[in-house]
Amino acid sequence: MRLDKYLKVSRLIKRRSVANEACDADRVSVNGKPAKPSKELKIGDTVTVRFGSKLVTVRVLALLQTTKKDEAGLMYEIVSEE
Repeated sequence: MRLDKYLKVSRLIKRRSVANEACDADRVSVNGKPAKPSKELKIGDTVTVRFGSKLVTVRVLALLQTTKKDEAGLMYEIVSEE
């Protein structure tokens, strides 16, 4: 699954266009490397997103095409929040 779609479906970022902008601004990295929106994710990958001064790192647990709001949190496990 594409990184930008994963960020939207998992509700880490609200809109896919915002996810694209975050990737283009180097605020998203996968496994420690800056990632483009088209990066293909696999289960077990580590995604780090910078929201202003906050840094959130999650581990990918599931790749679902669509999900309900209350099930979105099951797609990832929070590794750290700084």
